[in-house]
Amino acid sequence: MDLELRDKRVLITGASQGIGEGIAEVFAEEGAILHLTARSADKLEAIAERLRKAHGAEVSVYPMDLTGGEAPIALAEQVGDIDILINNAGVIPGGNLWSTDDAAWRENWDLKVFGYINMCRVFYERMKTAGGGVIINDIGNAGENFDPDYIAGTTGNASLMAFTKALGGRALDDNIRVVGVNPGPVDTSRIYKLLKRRAVDWYGDESRWEELLGTYPLKRPAKVREIADLMAFLASERSGYTTGAIFTVDGGITSRASII
Repeated sequence: MDLELRDKRVLITGASQGIGEGIAEVFAEEGAILHLTARSADKLEAIAERLRKAHGAEVSVYPMDLTGGEAPIALAEQVGDIDILINNAGVIPGGNLWSTDDAAWRENWDLKVFGYINMCRVFYERMKTAGGGVIINDIGNAGENFDPDYIAGTTGNASLMAFTKALGGRALDDNIRVVGVNPGPVDTSRIYKLLKRRAVDWYGDESRWEELLGTYPLKRPAKVREIADLMAFLASERSGYTTGAIFTVDGGITSRASII
C-alpha cells in the first residue's frame, strides 16, 4: 500500500530512542523528509546517519529540551513548515500518589503534557497558515485505565486524550487532522522501568518484575513497529477523514479493564 508520504515533511519529537526511533524508521522507509528532535545529540546523529545509509532518507536533527513554552517556538524557527507533527517526547514515571513526589510529577508533566500542548499551539497555527497538516499525539493507554499505581501518568494521559479530542474535533475546518495513539506496554526500555517500579509497589522487590510479563496478552509487550506502522497510516491521506479520535493498541488490555 502506497501511503503517499514521500517528501512529506515530518517532525518527530523524542526521536532518539524507543517508539520515536521506530517512527522515524517507518517514515524513512516511506520516503518522508525527517526532522528529528530529542535531548541527546549523539543518539540523534547516530539514528540520522543510519537512516540515511539504510533508506537514502533526508534527515535533519535538532538536539534540544522541549520543556517550556519558548522551546517549541525556537524549534519551529529552525525547522520551518512541516506537514506532519508527531508528539512523542517525554515519559512519566510510575508510582502511586506517595511514591511520586511533587517535583517528579511537575517535571515530567512539563515535558509530556504541557510539551504536547505547546507544540500543538505553535505548529497548528503554522499548518493552518500553510494550508493543512496532521498532528499525532503518542499518549498511552493509562489515560483510559485510571491506575493508582501510575497516578501521574494516568492523569496526564487522560488530560492529553481530552486535549486531542477537543483540538481535533474542529481541526478539519482548517484542513488539519489531530489524532492520538494510546499504546499499551511496548518493547522499549521504558516499559521495563515501569514494571520494576510496579514490582516494588506490589511486591516490595524490584527483581520480581518479570512475573508481570505473564499477565500481558501473548505474554509480551507490543512491538515498536505495531505502533509506528499505525502512525504512518494515520498520517497518510488513506486516513483523511480521521480526526479527534484516539486509537488504542494494547492487545485488549483496556477492554479487560486492567493496566497489565
